[in-house]
Amino acid sequence: MQILLVRLRLIGDVVFTTPAIRALRRHYPDARLTYLVEAQAAPVVRGNPHLDEVMVVRHSRGWSRIADDWRLGRTLARRRFDLVIDFHGGPRGSWLTWRTGARQRLGYTVAGRSWMYTQAVERPRELRPRHSVQNQWDLLAALGIPPPTPAGDPLEMAEDPAARASVDARLAAAGLGPETPLVVMHVSAGSPFRRWPAESFAAVAAGLVGADRARAVVLTSGPSESEAAEAIGHAARVLAGPALAERIVRIGEFDLVELRALIGRAALYIGGDSGPLHIAGTTRTPVVGLFGPTLAVRSLPWRDPAVPAVGVEPGPLVCRPCDQRTCAPGDFRCLTGTGPHRVIEAAEQALAQGRREDRR
Repeated sequence: MQILLVRLRLIGDVVFTTPAIRALRRHYPDARLTYLVEAQAAPVVRGNPHLDEVMVVRHSRGWSRIADDWRLGRTLARRRFDLVIDFHGGPRGSWLTWRTGARQRLGYTVAGRSWMYTQAVERPRELRPRHSVQNQWDLLAALGIPPPTPAGDPLEMAEDPAARASVDARLAAAGLGPETPLVVMHVSAGSPFRRWPAESFAAVAAGLVGADRARAVVLTSGPSESEAAEAIGHAARVLAGPALAERIVRIGEFDLVELRALIGRAALYIGGDSGPLHIAGTTRTPVVGLFGPTLAVRSLPWRDPAVPAVGVEPGPLVCRPCDQRTCAPGDFRCLTGTGPHRVIEAAEQALAQGRREDRR
């Protein structure tokens, strides 16, 4: 049996399909499983032990994209897949699913595109307080696959030994050995709706090293926001004072595989609701997630509940959750209303729980 999984676009959304990959392998042990993904998120599923193949969609625009998709569609049709599951539901994903010609094509009910599937599963438009893994699992329920549990079907991304060795070497060069309790703090997000204030990140970094001089805070960011991360690091070192300034570091940029290795080595991860938070969810590292317009119940790590994961949310707001297209109040209060002291409290809580879990 040949099965194709389609999930285009964002890193976090691909991470949320990894429990489904495991379940499909369990349900169809002799099937050949292929995953179709865009290049940015491909590292999430490369090396996944339950997949046989990863196919990468070319990133192109305009007429080039039309030509590329037409060629890819012909390739997929020649593969003669028996079952195709479109976890995305966007125009490109649904068209490629249809183009396979598979006798069974699963996707969500989407206006104008449901006809491309042989079976369309209802997907409510409202932002439900339900985890994204469960939302994507609705497609698997149509195949008779039982509901998932966080412990039995956690998020998954394989750690690359070469990336781990490279990260360890970079940390050692910065004077941070394996005995150093690391706090990885991702200080950027691609969307302004998920970007916590820079001064708040600086205050948290300074507060955490001030509470425990053995700790070090490693600041990470997306490549386009490296200057902002450097400014946050400078502000944090000023707040921490000369004696602790060296405990707040930037050691360059990390690709997804390296970021997975860095977080796996850390004592704690702190970051907003973006791709790196979901990468952190594939590890056993305690996590503090910062949520503004989105809900923790939808995006906190789906994994063994024994591993700490604390969501810091702004509390009830009439405008929350939102579709993240326009800030109705205009001041991003769901982000600016959460002070550094709450995040420091959550961090200490997660670190303490993580230490207790390690001692068991």
